Parts: sequence; C-alpha cells; structure tokens
Amino acid sequence: MNVLFTLAVVALFAAQQPAPPKPGAEHKLLTADAGTWDAVIEFNAEPGKPPMKSKGVEVTTVGCGGLCIITSFKGQMAGAPFEGAGVTTWDPKKQKYVGNWVDSMAPGMAIGETTYDAAKKTFNGTMEGPDGSGGVMKARSTTVMTAAGTRVFTLYGPGPDGKEGEMLKITYTRRK
Repeated sequence: MNVLFTLAVVALFAAQQPAPPKPGAEHKLLTADAGTWDAVIEFNAEPGKPPMKSKGVEVTTVGCGGLCIITSFKGQMAGAPFEGAGVTTWDPKKQKYVGNWVDSMAPGMAIGETTYDAAKKTFNGTMEGPDGSGGVMKARSTTVMTAAGTRVFTLYGPGPDGKEGEMLKITYTRRK
C-alpha cells in the first residue's frame, strides 16, 4: 500500500513540474566560446611598471544541456602556476549573464554579472570576490570580441590609491 501511495505522489509531483528550460539566443552567444583558447596574459602588479607577461590555456565546454559554459584555465600568473575555473549562464529574470570564478590566487569564490552590447561586440561585467588579504574586492571587466577567433578580457580594480586601474588583460586566440 505504501509503495502505491509513494508512486502516486511521485507521479503527481512530476506532472506538476514545468518543462525544463531550453537554450535561447543568449545561450547561443555564450556557448560560442566553447573550445580551446591560447591566452597571452598581461598582469599589472605595480602601477607605473610594465606588466608581467605569461601564457595560459583556457578550455571551455558547454554544460547543462546548452544552458551554461564551464571554463577551466591553466597557466602562469606573476611567475607562479595559476589555475582557475568558472561557470557562466544566462539569468532570464535578471536579463544578465551570471557566473562564478575560483582560482589558485584567491581564498574564495567571486560572483559576477555581465551584459552584452551587440553593437560593440562587448561584454561588460562586475564581480565581487576575495582580494587575497581577507577582504572583498569589487572589480569591473570587459570582454571585446575583436575578430573571428579572438577576444580580449580586461579586468579593472582598485589600485593602491583606491582609484580604478587596469589589473589584468588576457588576449585569447581560438585554437584551430
């Protein structure tokens, strides 16, 4: 008797669930990043000094039935091994892309929101996460789709004087 009741409750619950979401135009734009990208990193460790340059590789896969991208990054940053990972998706309620990022240089997770300017082929975002010294840092980013198979990510954050400055620039080229 309990088994029949349980099956009836499960069937009723399943019948009341909405259909799962399907990827739309926003997801198509997002998932266009799927693939392997070679990265040239310019890290601005100290204002007024030339950036430290290094290389890395980003691998982006499509997940959750086309509803998100999953990014894995490996390379060098400021002379040390660097590894990071993130997930990004479209939030229909916010009408923004939302995501998270964790890496080997920060003791926690950064959370961000991004919009897309189709006329400028640019993603504009903000993020908040750990700053490495126990505090929270707010940052701004742009990702410009400069040409087929190329994009430039720039991260801006507070400098020693508290004013916003360019912290990091990564130029990505899609592997063929």
